[in-house]
Amino acid sequence: MSKNKNTKSISDLIVEFFKKNPNKEMDHGPVVDWVETKYLKLYNKKPRDTWRGIRKLHQEGFLIKVKKGIYKYDPKYVHKRELEDFTNEQKKQIFERDNYKCVVCGLGIKDGVELQIDHIKPKDFGGKATIENGQTLCAQHNFRKKNYKQTETGKKMFIRLYEAAKVIGDTETMQFCAEILEVFEKNNVNDHIEWKK
Repeated sequence: MSKNKNTKSISDLIVEFFKKNPNKEMDHGPVVDWVETKYLKLYNKKPRDTWRGIRKLHQEGFLIKVKKGIYKYDPKYVHKRELEDFTNEQKKQIFERDNYKCVVCGLGIKDGVELQIDHIKPKDFGGKATIENGQTLCAQHNFRKKNYKQTETGKKMFIRLYEAAKVIGDTETMQFCAEILEVFEKNNVNDHIEWKK
């Protein structure tokens, strides 16, 4: 949340909305609309990633996730959860323990791959920044791990491609994207990202 009392961050506005609507199960649509309207009036521009802000407040323990895309604020059950990052010293110890190689594929810096330190149990789900909960992954395997749970980037990319094809009348590309986006919808993957056909 913002520290300057004269400004309001996206997070501040989301908190304000939920505090005005305690114990109500709220779909993301009205929340995003309200926050974007307020933000536009304050700063004369649209906010970025309002939905991500809602998810972050859930991850931090401010909101309760009722089901996919539905959150509620219950003042009795708010608990602050700090998301822990590894220190530089911890990263060094994990790299050394894993011999500077990805624990999945065994490739390392000598093979020309970028190495990253990953939370085995994700920090969003309460994973601690401890040596035992850390592992070395190459950028590719870290990306794959995240995307098995977070496929938002892919869905957004196909929506953008669909919209671009629509503008120029490329029905073949539109059909291709539509088939992929229908798989997202059929399996209720990232329903909070709207695809307007």
